[in-house]
Amino acid sequence: MANKGPAYGMSRDVQSKIEKKYDDELEDRLVEWIVAQCGAAVGRPERGRLGFQVWLKNGIVLSRLVNSLYPDGSKPVKIPDTPPTMVFKQMEQIAQFLKAAEDYGVVKTDVFQTVDLFEGVGGGSRGCGGWGCCTMPILMPLRPSAAKDMAAVQRTLMALGSLAVTKNDGHYHGDPNWFMKKAQEHKREFTESQLKEGKNVIGLQMGSNKGASQAGMSYGRPRQIIS
Repeated sequence: MANKGPAYGMSRDVQSKIEKKYDDELEDRLVEWIVAQCGAAVGRPERGRLGFQVWLKNGIVLSRLVNSLYPDGSKPVKIPDTPPTMVFKQMEQIAQFLKAAEDYGVVKTDVFQTVDLFEGVGGGSRGCGGWGCCTMPILMPLRPSAAKDMAAVQRTLMALGSLAVTKNDGHYHGDPNWFMKKAQEHKREFTESQLKEGKNVIGLQMGSNKGASQAGMSYGRPRQIIS
């Protein structure tokens, strides 16, 4: 939003702390992955936090990214022929990506909020591409005094990449070493006889190959009371 002035005081301190969490090296890795995953048609952003933000802001690149993790005919996000330019349309597109990311398996705590891709704003109304430019404004509930948090966006993309590598279903493209595999559940199968034997083991025998007895147990000397 071009009409947003500079941040002062506490607002500036908060924004400064958020910006320090942003990882420039991680940005390079994420850009390489997105281009490898989606193809050169998505282009490349100008280097730096602002360039990365502008690249993702209309939601199209994000939508193409999550769609590329699904087989043809099962793409979860509808992508318009023309990239959205109105703010509320861009936010709707991002919201579709976020829902698709959660459906893919990204946990809610790793999902950024739509406003994290936009400059800090409070609740208010939006018109056609600006604030209050229409007689019929569109009410958009936003987080009060939200500051754009591109570090949160990076975390979501890292979580998405980790899931894609872990699933290993043939839809991930790029270097698998770019992301860490998530811990997978290790299921153990027991036969019916093993389950029955387990019911005969009492607590004292767990972890021991000896029978439950008092053999070898020693007790201390009785307490001596001397008058």
